[in-house]
Amino acid sequence: MTRFGVMKHLRVLEKAGLVVTRRSGREKLHFLNAVPIRLIHDRWIDKYTERHVAALVDLKASLESRKCNPSKKTA
Repeated sequence: MTRFGVMKHLRVLEKAGLVVTRRSGREKLHFLNAVPIRLIHDRWIDKYTERHVAALVDLKASLESRKCNPSKKTA
């Protein structure tokens, strides 16, 4: 990727609020802005992971209850 291409992408990300820019002399430093990225994650990705997390929580509870009650045996 060319330097111009990188600069163009960083400008687009900056306009979208996903990247914060700070000038230090001749340098221009770019940092990820975690807040909007987290909001996007919460809106779009969390709804797909909710079932998996619930299944893992149920599995953990089941295994912990077996650990507390070792007399129960499953086939």
